[in-house]
Amino acid sequence: MPAPPELKATLSLPQTGFPMKANLPQSEPKRLAAWEQDGLYEQIRAVRQDAPSYVLHDGPPYANGPLHLGHALNKCLKDFVVKSKTMAGFNAPYVPGWDCHGLPIEIKVDEKLGRKKLEMEPIAVRRACRAYAQKYLDLQRSQFQRLGVFGRWNRPYSTMTPEYESKIIETFFRFLENGFVYKGLRPVFWCIHDRTALAEAEVEYDTHTSPSIYVRYRLTSAPEAIDVRLSGKQVSTIIWTTTPWTLPASLAVAFHPQFEYVALELEGNVYIVAEALAAATRAATGLENAREIARFPGSRMERITFAHPFLDRTVLGVLATYVTADQGTGAVHTAPSHGVDDFYTGDRYGLSQLSNVDDGGLFRQGLPEYEGLTVFKANEPIIALLAERGALMGRQDITHSYPHCWRCHWPVIFRATEQWFIGMETPMTHADGSASTFRQRALEEIGRVKWDPQWGQERIANMVSSRPDWCISRQRIWGVPIAVFLCLKCRRPLNDPAVNQRIVALFAAEGADAWYVRDVAEILPPGTTCPSCAAGQPAGEDAEAAAEGFRKEMDILDVWFESGASQAAVLGVEEDLPWPADLYIEGGDQHRGWFQSSLLCAIGERDAAPYRMAATCGWTLDEHGRAMSKSEGNGVDPVDIAQRLGAEIVRLWVASVDFREDVVASENLMQRVAETYRKLRNTFRFLLSNLNGFRPDRDAVAWEQMPPFDRYMLARTRELTEKILRWYEDFEFHRIYHALNEFAVAELSQLYIDAVKDRIYTFAPQNVARRSAQTVLWTIAEALVRLVAPLLSFTADEIWQYMPEMSNRLPSVHLELFPEPASLAPAVDAEFMSDWASLLLIRDEALKSLEEARKAKQIGKALDARLLLEVPTKMGALLDRYQGSLKELLNVSQVEVIVGPSPQVIATTLPADGTKCERCWNYSVHTGDDWRWPTVCERCSAALDQMGVPPEVSA
Repeated sequence: MPAPPELKATLSLPQTGFPMKANLPQSEPKRLAAWEQDGLYEQIRAVRQDAPSYVLHDGPPYANGPLHLGHALNKCLKDFVVKSKTMAGFNAPYVPGWDCHGLPIEIKVDEKLGRKKLEMEPIAVRRACRAYAQKYLDLQRSQFQRLGVFGRWNRPYSTMTPEYESKIIETFFRFLENGFVYKGLRPVFWCIHDRTALAEAEVEYDTHTSPSIYVRYRLTSAPEAIDVRLSGKQVSTIIWTTTPWTLPASLAVAFHPQFEYVALELEGNVYIVAEALAAATRAATGLENAREIARFPGSRMERITFAHPFLDRTVLGVLATYVTADQGTGAVHTAPSHGVDDFYTGDRYGLSQLSNVDDGGLFRQGLPEYEGLTVFKANEPIIALLAERGALMGRQDITHSYPHCWRCHWPVIFRATEQWFIGMETPMTHADGSASTFRQRALEEIGRVKWDPQWGQERIANMVSSRPDWCISRQRIWGVPIAVFLCLKCRRPLNDPAVNQRIVALFAAEGADAWYVRDVAEILPPGTTCPSCAAGQPAGEDAEAAAEGFRKEMDILDVWFESGASQAAVLGVEEDLPWPADLYIEGGDQHRGWFQSSLLCAIGERDAAPYRMAATCGWTLDEHGRAMSKSEGNGVDPVDIAQRLGAEIVRLWVASVDFREDVVASENLMQRVAETYRKLRNTFRFLLSNLNGFRPDRDAVAWEQMPPFDRYMLARTRELTEKILRWYEDFEFHRIYHALNEFAVAELSQLYIDAVKDRIYTFAPQNVARRSAQTVLWTIAEALVRLVAPLLSFTADEIWQYMPEMSNRLPSVHLELFPEPASLAPAVDAEFMSDWASLLLIRDEALKSLEEARKAKQIGKALDARLLLEVPTKMGALLDRYQGSLKELLNVSQVEVIVGPSPQVIATTLPADGTKCERCWNYSVHTGDDWRWPTVCERCSAALDQMGVPPEVSA
């Protein structure tokens, strides 16, 4: 039965303007507008300008489409770090950035321009690419801001600005001047679809079906030179390949010098294969009945000769230790223009390294059977040609892992072309006088970086230790050109620091477009000569004459080189953005991408890693464990979630997962996160609603005056705060999420809040016990709103507007610091916390008994009950110490304790004694004792007296 209206008016019921319903899709944009109008990010920078710095350097997303969930995961994580470091007392600026050059954008523009592009000047194509990139930079910027990410959005960095482009070319020149760069013919990954070289970081591996063939190469030199037992016999070797299209370039067959090889004879023909692979080769080629006639080491095969299976060409026997016994025949066909190992073997034996495959993967100067075909379409005609010539000894199709271009997803090939490289074995001398190679220095610096997770160190170290020289040139238009002048006579690059600095200044003033619109004579100083061959005009001639001796290189730089230069373009340039960064945080694929290119660029310039720590986040998966992709249609659109449920739901989802692992997302999971958000919001609403009229400066109760239950809750809040601050430091955001949720639901809502409602609602407003409870609620709210602010940025700032007024309160929670644990509660001894652990176990038993009585219809609410607690003797002293807290803790009208021999706690629920108070609903044997208020208990009559309520109010 609710209290009569007159009595209800005397209760201190909850009251707050903080809305129960968040309406996030409508309220968040308004808050964003207010933050921008108030210059909140600039205010944060101002209040932290003298603090120690902490710099998270942003890895640039690619400006070629709207955001996907991976973007949201990445940017929200960075926002968590920056905001938590700011609230931990650091000056933590955040400068977002974008990659704007490269193939994906150029390809999209190609599609849009169509055949029109063929008639356009390069500068016109570049302008179209720039407009395309700017469109998506602006879109992504607005979408990141919609997610509540703080940063210098009005002045981000972009790889296509003149300032950044000048830093890219300046970084390249530093490598060039220090002897790291060379131009040479080397086999590189080549995308025939995009017609450009690729670096290892631009290659992904996917399944591909290839023809697996066994091919006979007939011996043309004297067989007895291998083994006398082969004298006078028809001898061949058998090679195995999954790339028949490379056979037109076959110039050698490689054998391992230390493998044992066998000669197998069948029907007058002898075949040489590795002994370890003989059984598999017999089965695959129909040689099961062949008999072994000789054995000999592979070293015998050097410099012998074979006939090419279908070309009029002699093929050389060579030795190579990369030949394996894992698969094949132990005899490896070698095409120097189409394989890394093949190339260097060809170099060692003086073989031709030229390729007859053009930029588009088409055969040139080949036989009619495959002339003009792309390499993959040439496979079948070449196999047919082998069969026709009697050289095909076996065939089956296999599905295997094969390199693909990570942009267009087409299979790639190895192709020997002239490219620009950074030499990984370039010698370096360091500031301390020690020496190493570029690769060794990179590995040393990897060891000095903190990697999270730790396996990241081994992963990037393995990649750096095994990577070939870095191919930094691309045969495209949209990027920063390799701004080098090549001598027309000797073809060597002009490497003049003064000229280089002139180009850097030109790019800083006009951008990289200047390379396309200015002639050589406009850039080179008058009288420039080639130091290698003195082919330029003598000093004193005009610039146009000097320019006749040089041409501009028109290849562009690898976009990984561009993004790797971001540490030079952004860090160390402004006072509050020192070099190196404290943190890089990106996806696991960046060990071969941005983590690595940044490392190499920084070592080339500064001889040190550009980051103190590198953290790795996983992939976003659907509920079935599949990677999210547009083609699969299984993605979760973070912008859509923000528009329907609120950006806070996206942020809270990011906080809920361990970002170091692959993370799962779906509509269902987002809805569950939304439910968690509602619970957290309701908890905050209860805290705020019961602080109405509470002024901390005036009403807060000292620790010493607080009841034990209140001291316990503040001690728990201190423990929680200490853990959360530690977890923020370790980027354990998912632990914070789960701990906050558990604390809000289990310890606040279900324990403390439920218990102290009676005290807050029914005690006189100025009663010390009520003010004590309010002090606890205020302290908890003050701590939690700060602790949750990096994660729930919109809601925390909204809550902040409804917190009790204080003279020193800043206008936004994001300007504040995290709570100091010691300010929440003094350190309490272990015995006190152990006491409360025992009391809560007793409470668990009591709740079971109350629930059973409720189900049996013996009671309605817990206040209808009297609890009888039978406890062991050893607990008697404990319950005696906390006798005054038991009724409130158990939320019943009466508690009776019996100390006896029972080894365990036994809780029995009985109907409460006395009459129910119409004001507080507690039962008491003294209800009605005060004639002035005949329907209230003795506790409520005292409260009414303290409040000065005249008796006639309840008459």
